[in-house]
Amino acid sequence: MTPTHFSFSSAFILGLMGLAFHRTHLLSALLCLEGMMLSLFIALALWTLQFEATSFSTAPMLLLAFSACEASAGLALLVATARTHGTDRLQNLSLLQC
Repeated sequence: MTPTHFSFSSAFILGLMGLAFHRTHLLSALLCLEGMMLSLFIALALWTLQFEATSFSTAPMLLLAFSACEASAGLALLVATARTHGTDRLQNLSLLQC
């Protein structure tokens, strides 16, 4: 395993562990998701440059566009939750309450 591959896979794993084990605030969950998407974007971009695959050159930009859409939807949910519940703590949220 090359050091580059190790660094991006460890960044993804750390973001996944942060998402799985540190679930107190919605903002921290969104930051972990963004870290995971950033590591995937850089790894995919380096993969297309390494193999000189011109057919996959649009894949990193498509992933970045979906990541931006995910971030905007997450921030909109964060603002809506903070306005209705007064906090962004995930323990206060329940799907059974409307």
